[in-house]
Amino acid sequence: MSFRTSYFVVVVQLLLGLAVLSASIADAQLSESFYAKTCPGGVQAVANVVNAAVRSNRRMAAGLLHLHFHDCFVRGCDASVLLSSVPGNVAEKDAPPNFSLQGMGVIDQAKAALEKTCPGVFSCSDILALAARDAISFIGGPTWKVPLGRRDGLVSFASEANNNLPGENFVHRTLLKVFTRKGFTESEMVVLSGAHTIGNTHCSKVTPRLYSYPSLTGADPYLSSSFVTALKQQCPNTRSIANKLVLLDSSKGGQTFDVNYYVDILNHSAVFKSDDALLYTQTGQDKVKALAKSQSLFFSEFGAAMEKMGRLSVLTGSRGQIRKQCSRVN
Repeated sequence: MSFRTSYFVVVVQLLLGLAVLSASIADAQLSESFYAKTCPGGVQAVANVVNAAVRSNRRMAAGLLHLHFHDCFVRGCDASVLLSSVPGNVAEKDAPPNFSLQGMGVIDQAKAALEKTCPGVFSCSDILALAARDAISFIGGPTWKVPLGRRDGLVSFASEANNNLPGENFVHRTLLKVFTRKGFTESEMVVLSGAHTIGNTHCSKVTPRLYSYPSLTGADPYLSSSFVTALKQQCPNTRSIANKLVLLDSSKGGQTFDVNYYVDILNHSAVFKSDDALLYTQTGQDKVKALAKSQSLFFSEFGAAMEKMGRLSVLTGSRGQIRKQCSRVN
């Protein structure tokens, strides 16, 4: 190895080490008691707003969970997904993967409540993290620790959402690349995909699997015939139903956070190709089967993965800001 090459390798390793050290320092600054003195009732105030929203519309739980995920997987958990587009820049929320996001109004309500009692203290990114946990817990799902102290980012780019968020038609290789890039293992990818046990999608995302294949029925032959029949009844092949909503997991009305999503995958009754992709490897198959058999295992591992996700590339200390309104920088 030449001196120049070895020097380059050393520099790269040093930079990677500094990046890891920086992330570790940021993690260390997060704490569940972060607002104990500056906004003592803040965590409960967020829970009150979230619980009221989910009580009024149980499906809001899925919206708040997906909102947190779509935020963290782009620039890290910095609330960049909440920023509105401005002249000259299209923000994340206006990128195609985020067209169907729900729950931003709930985050705004929580932020408004906090600004009345402790103005300029509680970050939008912390509200997002708490809202996801509180919403899932409220509907009987798992809970997890949410260490606080994140600050809000200053920029948001639609192009980054397009490049970092998983798509419904991703094959295993592409899907795994998205997750490993964020530091998750294949096992954690399978666990986090369990979020599809609640929520819905539009018929426009489903109809290609029902009508575009060179088969007798036009449907993806991988899907079970009974599942295809049920989906075709919900999503006829017409433009008028493109925005009609379909449950990602129809068991128990799609209202229960449980392991039925994994049962659906094993029964060839999952909505997305990316759901089927979880079975591509033997390790993926084994994980899906294990989770399908044990709700306690699913809850435990989902909570751990969510806590890990909530630490992705957080801004702490003097980085970023505490937004007064979640949709725009100060």
